[in-house]
Amino acid sequence: MAAEVDPRAGKPADPSRLANIPRLVTAYFAGQPDPSIPSQRVAFGTSGHRGSSLNHAFNEAHITAISQALCNHRQRIGLDGPLFVGIDTHALAEPALASALEVFAANGVEVMVDEHDGYTPTPAISHAILTYNKGRATGLADGVVITPSHNPPEDGGFKYNPPNGGPADTDITAGIERAANGFLEDGLRGVKRIPYDRARKASCVHRHDYIGPYVADLADVVDMAAIRSSGVKIGIDPLGGAAVRYWQPIIERYGIAATVISDAVDPTFRFMTVDWDGKIRMDCSSPYAMARLIGLRDQFDVAFANDTDADRHGIVTRSSGLMNPNHYLAAAIFYLFGNRPNWRPDSAIGKTVVSSAIIDRVARKIGRRLVETPVGFKWFVDGLCDGSFGFGGEESAGASFLRRDGSVWTTDKDGLILGLLAAEMTAQTKRDPSQLFTQLTDELGVPFYERIDAAATPAQKNLLKALSPEKLAMKELAGEPVRAVLTAAPGNGQSFGGIKVTSDSGWFAARPSGTEDVYKIYAESFRSQTHLRQIQQEAQHSIAQAFKG
Repeated sequence: MAAEVDPRAGKPADPSRLANIPRLVTAYFAGQPDPSIPSQRVAFGTSGHRGSSLNHAFNEAHITAISQALCNHRQRIGLDGPLFVGIDTHALAEPALASALEVFAANGVEVMVDEHDGYTPTPAISHAILTYNKGRATGLADGVVITPSHNPPEDGGFKYNPPNGGPADTDITAGIERAANGFLEDGLRGVKRIPYDRARKASCVHRHDYIGPYVADLADVVDMAAIRSSGVKIGIDPLGGAAVRYWQPIIERYGIAATVISDAVDPTFRFMTVDWDGKIRMDCSSPYAMARLIGLRDQFDVAFANDTDADRHGIVTRSSGLMNPNHYLAAAIFYLFGNRPNWRPDSAIGKTVVSSAIIDRVARKIGRRLVETPVGFKWFVDGLCDGSFGFGGEESAGASFLRRDGSVWTTDKDGLILGLLAAEMTAQTKRDPSQLFTQLTDELGVPFYERIDAAATPAQKNLLKALSPEKLAMKELAGEPVRAVLTAAPGNGQSFGGIKVTSDSGWFAARPSGTEDVYKIYAESFRSQTHLRQIQQEAQHSIAQAFKG
């Protein structure tokens, strides 16, 4: 069953429900996690360690332990270049930065922090790492972004990007996680640390201009001249996130007709409209969280927003409102591969196994190879680095693509360039991205796509991870023969921790949640909404039978 939508969804947050920031920060410093309790241990998911100080999941002890584990990792592999460090606008980001700097400085790590003590988007960290490392074989840089992405205001997050600029692979994060939990279990013995004032003044801590180089290079990846000359009217909402100080320099440098809806930064995020479940969440793919910008759509030719660390995008068009992330990815792919003549003729399209099959149809139409990977942007890093992927994208509104000359731009998701690309598409084609997508579906078919959650115990989630095609035993899906049952991504043969069933005009994939007692069902039909519902029902029934068996 799909989750029930809260009656407050899409409305401004009630002041009584805003995060208590003093209590949150106090808990960060005063709370002592118990490593014998699984939920209070360091746990790196697909986007680093996340949690709230209020439930002992993101406290000072976690950050000092992770930071020391990272220092030890760098020393072990001989990584001695600068560590680019950025934060977003969540309340726990500043305290976590202070804790991390105390450890990094004590270990003599060369750290680069924002020159104005401001906020740094994830893509700006990736860009800085790749720019520094270009042409180097030694003294390579890496980076840290202190962010829980679009999570609620009570959360904090800490993620690591190695010298390739992208999200760290599981072999790296598993080692950091083990070492950090070892420090927690040993009362933080072995964690080097100096007082914050000394750390900030240490010779190894440097101020760095993140904004200038990133903004200056944007014309290499997006046709900013076309946007300027067209006069296309653009609306931008940073949702109070890390991109908030980037947009005005972009507007001024390139002379584009853009308006920043709000430059407010407030750790309670009181300016947000609440998400589907009544929580504040800076999810730029949610129509409830994006209600403010959707309401202004008639004022602009195209508008867009980013989540809190600006690695995701939400595209709002005058013709159709907020675009489904899959629909925008399909339109962007079609446009890019037709308008980037300097990309390699064999550069491929990267998508995750749970992204829309409309992307498959676009790939066939334009004659490009499609590489389907497990969930996680890390699978696109190598291809973006060497130009063998022109584009990598996830159904959760995260993507990046190559520079116009076919070289690497970022190897992490970049919500800023995906927003600017929507403006370029509108400028060059005289149609907004929604209209371009409609043009595609007139030829390729209309997709009906949805993700829902279903209850599952921890034991059932483990069963789902290990479920085989034989145990599922599905021969038909919503009246059609099953064409394939997959447990590994066809693009690289890697397990995606679930199962996917496809037919000629529909599919579903099921994966256990890493944080909640549910499993996620992604499903799509190219027939109708009714057919989609049938696919979803049969998916749940088949998995329930497998749980019983």
